[in-house]
Amino acid sequence: MAQRTLAVIQALRETAQRLSTQAPYQWGHMGSCNCGHLAQTVTRLTKAEIHTRAMQRYGDWERQLIDYCPTSGLPIDQTIDEMLAAGFTRASLTHLERLSDPAILAAIPFERRNTLRHNQRDDVVLYLRTWADLLEQPLLADIQLPDLLLPHSVPA
Repeated sequence: MAQRTLAVIQALRETAQRLSTQAPYQWGHMGSCNCGHLAQTVTRLTKAEIHTRAMQRYGDWERQLIDYCPTSGLPIDQTIDEMLAAGFTRASLTHLERLSDPAILAAIPFERRNTLRHNQRDDVVLYLRTWADLLEQPLLADIQLPDLLLPHSVPA
């Protein structure tokens, strides 16, 4: 899926927030699609910079991830390198582009799960937030807070 780290969760939530506040979204644009928006968050590149990098090799994000080579020197592979270093996997990014990870889909209410469309902004936001929640839940479950003892009152 992706590493369970605060950085990954923060990137997912930041991307969802930006998309939910009407950032330009275009599924067919390599810098404004599902992976393109996450790449913007992780790399701090603009949508135009990401798109330009991707156009130096044939294919959509799925094809780019299949053809990824860390030693190619291609700018899109450097972008993918940054996303992998941030804690994402090639499989998780491929699933993001199509909103297809079975674990994430299973956590989405059935009635919404069956109507998700990979190229609809609101569906992408729901997927990103659900993904972040799934990664966050085990981290929160492991947090143990110490018992707070109230000081005993001292008689005057």
